[in-house]
Amino acid sequence: MSDLATQFTMWQWLLGAAAALLVGISKTGVPGVGILVVTMLAQAFGGWTSIAVMLPMLILGDVFAVAWYKQHAQWDKLVKLLPWVLVGVAGGAVALRYFGQSAETKALLNPVIGGLVLVMLVLHLLGDRLGENLAPHSRGGTVTTGVAAGFATTVSNAAGPIMMMYLAAMRMPKHQFMGTIAWYFFLINLTKVPIYAAQGLFTGESLLINVFTAPGIILGVFVGRWMLPRFSERTFGTAILVLAALGAVHLMVR
Repeated sequence: MSDLATQFTMWQWLLGAAAALLVGISKTGVPGVGILVVTMLAQAFGGWTSIAVMLPMLILGDVFAVAWYKQHAQWDKLVKLLPWVLVGVAGGAVALRYFGQSAETKALLNPVIGGLVLVMLVLHLLGDRLGENLAPHSRGGTVTTGVAAGFATTVSNAAGPIMMMYLAAMRMPKHQFMGTIAWYFFLINLTKVPIYAAQGLFTGESLLINVFTAPGIILGVFVGRWMLPRFSERTFGTAILVLAALGAVHLMVR
């Protein structure tokens, strides 16, 4: 472990620690800030290592989120969505098998994800004028969201803004939002473990980095839990829309 500690610079470890803190906060208090984690970990540890490192980090945060907010989950919403997410995950697994986690793949995919989120945002804001048939949570919207989110989370860990917009369109109270999104990501992230393992992404080095970053995640989940009650329902709803939009723009330009 001491060899690993000296393999990276202090700046890299600080960046990794900051990413870990954001993972925790995003899981229990401020969904959306986690979109920055993908870029931060890639800069800290490199592309392939960061991919392997991020999934266990997310799952650790998910465990706390589910433990604290599980009773608020809206399972009827998840049951409608999850089958389509699994279709997307399967498609993402095939894409990983044949194309890998190449920079070219992400360069093509991320702007598409960002564009989809912005379209969902516009449909949500114009919901009263356009009617329910074009809402993100309509039947067609549920299919599109599920497949896109499953594919995006498998290939680039970038499904956060998609799910935020989907649930925001339902105008859930903040605790229902947190409980529903906590269960969603916990279940989907677990399904990705065998896919990533089959690709040989997990290594001794990546798992040791997870050990180093775990305290930052644990600190973050407590910070997030402290923050959530301090948001009014209106402020929380507005923050979700703003962070989803910023996450979409970040995906399109990074």
